[in-house]
Amino acid sequence: MSLLSVTGASAAYQDVVALHDVDLEVRESEVVAVLGANGAGKSTLLKTIVGLVPLRAGKIRFGSRDISTLKPQQVLREGVTLCPEGRRLFPDMTVAENIRLGAYSCRDTGTIRRRLEMLYDMFPKLSERARQLASSLSGGEQQMVAIARAMMSQPKLLLLDEPTLGLAPKMIHEVARLVKLINGEGISVILVEQNARLALRIAHRGYVLEHGGVSLHGESDELLSNEHVQQIYLGG
Repeated sequence: MSLLSVTGASAAYQDVVALHDVDLEVRESEVVAVLGANGAGKSTLLKTIVGLVPLRAGKIRFGSRDISTLKPQQVLREGVTLCPEGRRLFPDMTVAENIRLGAYSCRDTGTIRRRLEMLYDMFPKLSERARQLASSLSGGEQQMVAIARAMMSQPKLLLLDEPTLGLAPKMIHEVARLVKLINGEGISVILVEQNARLALRIAHRGYVLEHGGVSLHGESDELLSNEHVQQIYLGG
């Protein structure tokens, strides 16, 4: 069953077109990879879905609701959460304080505490680091905090923008494990990732963006064996 449906989406920054006529679908309990070179429109697509970049044309539906014109906080309440590129933590706040910010729309302290305990079970290393400043963590640990913060809103759809960027190989595999773990909880994921091979091994399906439009899409196995994808994104 379709959870997210993007139809004919176009978006621009002032007069510079960043997306044009993009169609994309995410089904329930599915991981969808979005691949493409720098400047292809991947991050813009995620920002458009959550309302940070306005649609110029097209429609975005989440479940049964048209979210095309909703503000970011409204999209969040619908169950769509963006974990942005670059982590964007508050370095002088503790790990626990950063994570709690993800539940800013929830006013029930008991609910926040239960969500935090659930995430500490999922991210045990963060429980050990709860009182440390975010600035004292490694890049991989900071990425875990960013994902945990996004999960505090209890999303139905999690958008991950370049979660392994700049990480050591060991942490890249840890992030991949966490994406699988999150998806195993029934949460759908859109994974924007430069590491195309890793992304397609995690994802059920994938889309390739080139120059702001979808050039290819299909099952992950199909894309892994596609000659164009192999030459351009998988190093031949």
